[in-house]
Amino acid sequence: MKDKRILYVSSEVVPYLPETEISSMSFEAPRMVNKQGGQIRIFMPRFGNINERRHQLHEVIRLSGINLVINDLDMPLIIKVASIPKERIQVYFIDNEDYFKRKATLTDENGQLFADNDERAIFFAKGVIETVKKLNWAPDIIHVNGWLASLLPLYLKEFYKTEPLFTESKIVTSVYNQTFEGTLDKDMLSKINFDEIDPEATQLLKKPDYNNLMKIAIDNSDAVIRGSAELPKELDDYINDLTIPVLDYHSIEEFADPYTEFYNNAVLKLNS
Repeated sequence: MKDKRILYVSSEVVPYLPETEISSMSFEAPRMVNKQGGQIRIFMPRFGNINERRHQLHEVIRLSGINLVINDLDMPLIIKVASIPKERIQVYFIDNEDYFKRKATLTDENGQLFADNDERAIFFAKGVIETVKKLNWAPDIIHVNGWLASLLPLYLKEFYKTEPLFTESKIVTSVYNQTFEGTLDKDMLSKINFDEIDPEATQLLKKPDYNNLMKIAIDNSDAVIRGSAELPKELDDYINDLTIPVLDYHSIEEFADPYTEFYNNAVLKLNS
């Protein structure tokens, strides 16, 4: 992976949030590439339950200060950054007072999904892409983890399809078994269609449940990784029918060689 550029976009990363399959792999995979001489960037939301003082987050003024339009509303984008201790790795945090100030991640104290999670997902996707544009950093691979990041492939392939920075980028989505009950806001589709994205590409979001969000990510990806040993049957069957490269599940103890081979021999060689 020497000198390859990989952008990791994740809903959660250790040590900033508790250990899960997603947060652990979103740290271990970049660390692996970093040790192999690759260049990495990690992006995640700046949830309000992340301790900014302990983790030494600070705002990057030159990257902040633009507004993202979400459903006809201007929402200020704030970018913060921190370094993972003992690792030469920087993490970029997408922040906004309205979407990410509350002291929780995706659900309230009763375990109910936040009503604006759909808008947070849109904001996160657009915020990552706009920030990478400002960095003028063209990734070879964009690796997506977690359902809050699931709109990123759609926005890259549709809303930003004429953006030259990402012309050669290959999108990989890892699919995990961290699901949610019910659906996101029923008006999610109209909010995405406000961005004039091809309605044919978003029909699944008439019912914005976990499986359909992940299908949207898969449909706009160049390759897929099974991030959990077991997946919802509907998604498992969907992945089985794919014609794009798929890497089966590998535990965090033995993922390094399979991931490296997949990146090098399956993903980077696509359309080459």
